[in-house]
Amino acid sequence: LPPPTSTLPPPTSTLPPPTPTVVTTQPVPNFGLRVHPDGGLYVGDLISLEIIAPPDLNLDDEELRVQADTVDDEILASAGFAPFGIGGRYQATLPWVWDTAGLEAGARTLTFSIQPLGITWTHTLTLQAETAIPLPEPDAQWAVDESDCCLVHYITDTAADRDLQTVLEQADAQAEDVAGLLGLEFTEPIEVTLMPRVLGHGGFAFGDVYVSYLDRNYAGSSIETVLHHEMVHILDARLGGDLLPTILVEGLAVYLTGGHFKPESLIPRAAALLAPSDQELGLDWYLPLTPLTDNFYTSQHEIGYLQAGALVESMVETWGWEAFSAFYRDIHSEPDGKHSEALDAALRIHFDLTLVQLEARFIDALKQQQVTLELYDDVRLTVGFYDTVRRYQQSLDPSAYFLTVWLPDGPGMRERGIVADLVRYPSRPENLALETLLVTADEYLRAGRYSEMEPALEAVNAVLDARDAQADFPFAAHPLAGAHLEIVRYLLGDGYRVQCIRVEGNTAQVVVSDSGPDVVALHLEDVGGGWVVVNSNQ
Repeated sequence: LPPPTSTLPPPTSTLPPPTPTVVTTQPVPNFGLRVHPDGGLYVGDLISLEIIAPPDLNLDDEELRVQADTVDDEILASAGFAPFGIGGRYQATLPWVWDTAGLEAGARTLTFSIQPLGITWTHTLTLQAETAIPLPEPDAQWAVDESDCCLVHYITDTAADRDLQTVLEQADAQAEDVAGLLGLEFTEPIEVTLMPRVLGHGGFAFGDVYVSYLDRNYAGSSIETVLHHEMVHILDARLGGDLLPTILVEGLAVYLTGGHFKPESLIPRAAALLAPSDQELGLDWYLPLTPLTDNFYTSQHEIGYLQAGALVESMVETWGWEAFSAFYRDIHSEPDGKHSEALDAALRIHFDLTLVQLEARFIDALKQQQVTLELYDDVRLTVGFYDTVRRYQQSLDPSAYFLTVWLPDGPGMRERGIVADLVRYPSRPENLALETLLVTADEYLRAGRYSEMEPALEAVNAVLDARDAQADFPFAAHPLAGAHLEIVRYLLGDGYRVQCIRVEGNTAQVVVSDSGPDVVALHLEDVGGGWVVVNSNQ
């Protein structure tokens, strides 16, 4: 993915710290507030704020000011309102504006005012004692190592620190492959930031590469695939072009990587998107190319990326790499600014085709493919899995949601020595239970064990449905979800950090860590009165 907006700082945590208390006095109209780091605030934090405007309220000419209840009632910062992120959410964005070092723990009140409109309201945040910050954060710090291709930035005492040598080797292998495919060497080191939390779908590229790397990676992406995809973006941008339409930028990365989130056949999978009238095993999910080209990132994510990758593959197979590359680098903006119009104009020049004609050829090629039941299920459940991941993020990990992701500014964090924005994140038992269900679902999906994958996905959605319905006990909506929550609570009580859970009847295989990044496997049994550890590999 490209940058969600400017470079900023994100959320973070390991064990479930208390949720910050937020009290609002009569906000009229009702503004939203996001506070970072996520997962609890502590004395010493450098706090960032997102103030989200109500729908349909135009504040283009207004200025928001934030004031803290310190001794001198200091004004922390001011900012205007503007679209934020790929989704363009309308907000005032204040990164790293409140340094809480030296303050007393307890309730603190921020006063927000919008001038010249004259709106004023307050929020109360609770700062916990610095001594209560959970492990591994107190001793964690930024570090860097170098491979043939890359400068890899990581945080100590995390999974990236533990697996660093393997990551460096993987980075070199992916960089060498991408350079060979595009015929362009990396002339300077690629800066890679390894993030110990899930943000978006796990990878971004905007000058540097940002990759999620953690044991409980509920977004399901592999380090090899994400590195390759994002490195394609880096070299692709260096090769240049007047206008590189998003559908082709992302399609090229998927095509050259050989899949989106995992190795996969693109054209046969895209064929499964057709209507049953065109493919016997068709999902009827195909997205027409013109609106997809003009609204790529807000279209259904997996379908859009699959179609884009298959389209690039089809064009390369038809005209060859050299002809495709010449066309791709020779696309120019049209007066209306639409990518579809620019794409149409370049197609006419290079291939004597309109976009409509190209799409007709593409669909004809898809109709010729044989869609197996296995492929049909894989496409169906891949889309369902990532829709569920995003639904979970919007509900319980909103800073990670890709359209409005709170993306860390790597150089800024390293300069300030900030790790809280990445190692602290929502980690209440409910978060961990749903995330471990998603990890299980992803493992089954990648193994092609679809009948075992579906119950895990159903469990997550059942809980989210119950939350939407404001049920008193959402995890009672599905027995597998209830089992995950019971196991998480039991292991947290014993001081473990839960990474993976696989429940089979009245037994469970669990991967946990304690104070550091090393993991151990535990075997649990439900003995009737609850889950207990019966064996471990320690």
